[in-house]
Amino acid sequence: MNDLITHTIDLIDGEAEQKKAEIRDYFLKTYALDEKLYEHLKNDRAFYQRADPLRHPLIFYYGHTAVFFINKLVLAKIIDHRINSHFESVFAIGVDEMSWDDLNESNYDWPTVQEVFEYRQKVKEVILDIIDSTPLTLPINWENPFWIIMMGIEHERIHIETSSVLIRQLPLEFLNPNVFDVPCKESGDAPENRMFNVEGGEVVLGKPYDHRFYGWDVEYGEHKVEVESFKASEFLISNGEFLEFINDGGYKTEEYWTEEGWSWCQYQKAEFPLFWQKNDNKYFLRLFDQQIEMPWDWPVELNYLEAKAFANWKTKKEGKTFRLPTEAEWYRLAEQSGISDDNFELVRANIGLEKFVSPCPVNQFKHGDFYDIIGNVWQWTETPVTGYPGFKVHPLYDDFSTPTFDGKHNMIKGGSWISTGNEATWYARYAFRRHFYQHAGFRLVESEKALIIRNDSYETDSEVAQSCAFNYGEPVLGFGNFPKSIAEICKEYAGNKSDLKLLDLNCDTGRTAFELSDSFEQITGIDFSARFIRMAIQLQEQGFIRYITKDEGELVHYHDVQLSELGLRPKENLQFMQADANNLKPIYTGYDVILAINLLEELYNPKQFLTTIHERLNAGGILIIGSNYNWEKNNIKREHWPGAYKKDGEPVTSFEGIKALLQDNFELVKEPQNLPAATCISSRNVEVSVVEISVWKKRSKKIKS
Repeated sequence: MNDLITHTIDLIDGEAEQKKAEIRDYFLKTYALDEKLYEHLKNDRAFYQRADPLRHPLIFYYGHTAVFFINKLVLAKIIDHRINSHFESVFAIGVDEMSWDDLNESNYDWPTVQEVFEYRQKVKEVILDIIDSTPLTLPINWENPFWIIMMGIEHERIHIETSSVLIRQLPLEFLNPNVFDVPCKESGDAPENRMFNVEGGEVVLGKPYDHRFYGWDVEYGEHKVEVESFKASEFLISNGEFLEFINDGGYKTEEYWTEEGWSWCQYQKAEFPLFWQKNDNKYFLRLFDQQIEMPWDWPVELNYLEAKAFANWKTKKEGKTFRLPTEAEWYRLAEQSGISDDNFELVRANIGLEKFVSPCPVNQFKHGDFYDIIGNVWQWTETPVTGYPGFKVHPLYDDFSTPTFDGKHNMIKGGSWISTGNEATWYARYAFRRHFYQHAGFRLVESEKALIIRNDSYETDSEVAQSCAFNYGEPVLGFGNFPKSIAEICKEYAGNKSDLKLLDLNCDTGRTAFELSDSFEQITGIDFSARFIRMAIQLQEQGFIRYITKDEGELVHYHDVQLSELGLRPKENLQFMQADANNLKPIYTGYDVILAINLLEELYNPKQFLTTIHERLNAGGILIIGSNYNWEKNNIKREHWPGAYKKDGEPVTSFEGIKALLQDNFELVKEPQNLPAATCISSRNVEVSVVEISVWKKRSKKIKS
């Protein structure tokens, strides 16, 4: 068994040919370990059992890890042929309960186990040929073809663990025990679990893009967190401790559960964790491949909802505030215990199949003052998964992490007894739906500090996402960035004073305001819709936003915007507010420059705005108007149009009407200019409008009509 266990590979240092040999060996050991996992299935019937109603039968996962290699290699244009188009379709998608996962078994006619085995052998030959024949250059980064090989290997290692969880849910009659090895034989009474102090400090989350190990997209970026001091339990919560919760009516008392948790508990009619069995008032524990008498000093394995209910019960019982750790707190706890990226692989722990093929007592592997900071079982956290600032989706695996950025998937940390490869690294970030089971338990944290959860899921509102793309996306059809161009016009006419105030009406998602932040003492961005300014506010507070745009059909693109990469930064002189430009509060006055870009056609009364906006400007102030004069867009009443109609039989253009309404209080600085604006509705549907830009200067005195 030990000859199949390896750590993930250094992709930076070494000689090319030696590195190819390492990758070849890593691939073969991974493939063999995956094959050995399925030797636990006693017969072919076992492959077609639905161990979990929310997952495919195991035959899917047996084929899926091989198909993944071929699909990614085709996508990367490393190979130009398929081995079996049908297999590479039916085994492609279906590992989580996402909207595109078709779990209707009537839609599948699964191949035989032998056919899948033969397919796997053909895939292995293809991969080995690619490894042997493809030139390798170091370092191996995202653009390197060997990154795709590593992607397939690490993907397979993930499924070795997740498939073992499904095997754990199969009836024992379908399984051969002890194929890997025998489980841990040590057990006893649960130890007393004390709470020890963990000092606060700054935690830097995120993996640099030039790190030596392979990483999934969600691991990269950087996020700094100031962690307050807290207390943490010496041990993972044991089966014995959790029994107290059960005996105290924990599964029957709604107040201990979140709304989501209680709904799950009632639906499942749960009385104890999934892997517990009870016969004649005696508890047993279902392991990966067998059942044993309950080891009370082993860590309890459960889902997040159950762990959270236990923490709430403990809070109620003791009058202190208990919860699960956040991701940042887990790292702080690890750092205090002497664990880091530099020594993670050297720490003694029940991880990577190197100690046991099961959990073991919670008081066996000590790390500083605590036990099992890593290994034994994964540890649920309070943190929903999301990307760090700087996160980028890998173009060849754009659905690895982003579908989980929905606030419904919580992070697990630390790895388990069967976590290998990338899973057993310092920066590993995996998350599952809160009601899912893995080889996962938890540790308690005691803290009176309010729990703050980041919520930076991808913006899916199509209008807001289009606005984000319009403001921060790549140029479209050769046109320049419209909001940035407006900022340049503003700088040209505003002068060089540094003490000026600017009001950006219809600020949208904020690009123009950010571009001008160094040129003005104070900028107020206003938008009628909170949906749009919410993105600008997130940029101001966190420095990044995420959004999804439509590609074609059901396909989408994921985007991550970081201000720093645009040469911009959040500044205290920026303020974003929601307001109605036709009915502004009195506080919005005394400005030196007012921008009204694409605003008039959004107002219900543009004429009223034009005749009163001078009240918001200082003498000599600048008003910059941009409009495509589409008065019908929002069904503006005809009488509120500035122009675009005939009067006394003669045409009055929109600009002529605007000039007439402004002339008593403004003088035209320069004749209008046209500026194209391109908005992507989808990858192949672009709307281009021509916006007329006019610049006006407020008169010192109003001209009497």
